[in-house]
Amino acid sequence: MSELLQGREILIVEDEHMVRKHLVKFFENAGASCTGVATFEEGKNALANLDFDYAWVDVHLPDGLGLDLLEVAKANGDIPVVIMTAAGGVEMAVDAMRLGAADYLTKPFDPREAPLVLARVEAGRRSSRLQSHARKSNNVSSDDAGLFFGSALEGFRSQLDKVLAVEGRLKSQLPPILIEGETGTGKTTVARWLHANGARANKELVVVNCAALPEQLAEAELFGHEKGAFTDAKQARIGLFEAADGGTLFLDEIASLSESLQAKVLTAIEESRIRKVGSTKDISVNVRLITASNRPLEQMVKEGSFREDLYHRLNLLKFEIPPLRERGGDAVRLAQHLLAQLCLKYRMKNAAFSPRCIKWIERYEWPGNVRELQHEIERAMILGDAEALEFVGIGERLGDQPSQAQGEGPVWLKPGWSIPQEGFSVETAVIEFIELALAQTGGNRTQAAKLLGVNRDYIRYRLTRKDKGAE
Repeated sequence: MSELLQGREILIVEDEHMVRKHLVKFFENAGASCTGVATFEEGKNALANLDFDYAWVDVHLPDGLGLDLLEVAKANGDIPVVIMTAAGGVEMAVDAMRLGAADYLTKPFDPREAPLVLARVEAGRRSSRLQSHARKSNNVSSDDAGLFFGSALEGFRSQLDKVLAVEGRLKSQLPPILIEGETGTGKTTVARWLHANGARANKELVVVNCAALPEQLAEAELFGHEKGAFTDAKQARIGLFEAADGGTLFLDEIASLSESLQAKVLTAIEESRIRKVGSTKDISVNVRLITASNRPLEQMVKEGSFREDLYHRLNLLKFEIPPLRERGGDAVRLAQHLLAQLCLKYRMKNAAFSPRCIKWIERYEWPGNVRELQHEIERAMILGDAEALEFVGIGERLGDQPSQAQGEGPVWLKPGWSIPQEGFSVETAVIEFIELALAQTGGNRTQAAKLLGVNRDYIRYRLTRKDKGAE
């Protein structure tokens, strides 16, 4: 309770002197600052001229109805209001909730009930903030936690398991984690996996793309702001650090933050407290922090573009995800894993890669990493041959069969080529012609057959012989 109320400002509008006195004493003993008033007019003036975190308002006041203060509280920072009603005033309490009250208590009540009410109010505020952030960023995915490790990431998985084991013992004061890797390697997916398998899996995960935060609003977005802190701050708002309290906050592309914001993040890590824009008081937060960067932060420190003190704080638990081109045979296994997930999404039961697709997966360097691979599979499922998936996008970009992506290709197409003395396989040339036509038509067998002057069954027959190893 004291942690929840430490440094908070509370307005109590109650005409019964003893009730007001007990509430003020209880909240102040818990670390809050209280302002107690007895009338509607005093409450209205206080809400309009002072900053409060909560307001406790009696329904019946000598000069007005406490419910009318709900609109005043909303207009002056959207302050959460707890309504106090007399015994039997259930109907009035229902009206209060309908009009926007955060919660209610029926008098007489024990002040020790207050922690439960405030806990519900805080949960509601965080939930509202998280829903707003999710709608804005559209970053919620139910599939991201299904991480594929593969043989190339066995050591990586072992390190993550050790972190989770320690996390399970600590429960709180968890050290931050830094994930580095090229764009598209799956840093966000790893962060989601850590949260889903960690001690805070039943709490909120807040994902923030720091690169997408407008520089002038980034501080307010992360740490919150008070009413009037800047031109458009018409209402007070909690930040994403506070919204993630008790759960996990993932700051993707943390290097995009300004140096001053990096300093504030460091304070939040080291002291577990934040300060809203426009406020003079600190708020305690208990956040499990995961950060990520697509550039090595150590190099950025040397260049002077990232704070050295923050880097050393984040570097305690650093994990590097290798690019897909360095993961060997895992690329094909990962593709099969992604295909299975996408089949559920698109309700396809028999989708499978063509042999040519498998070769592309093995030989292509995948500059966009896992993200590019997933997009190619999804594109192939939508636009490719329904009988056997073809990577339409890669075919269009390469303009030829996969071997040519590595600078190879049919030698008989090169200028100056002549039939070698040891002989030449016409069968191989036919297959290469077919694959060229398929690449040119984006995997469309009907169009490829028209280009070659044959029918579709001829192409299917030739490719089937090739797959069976026929000469």
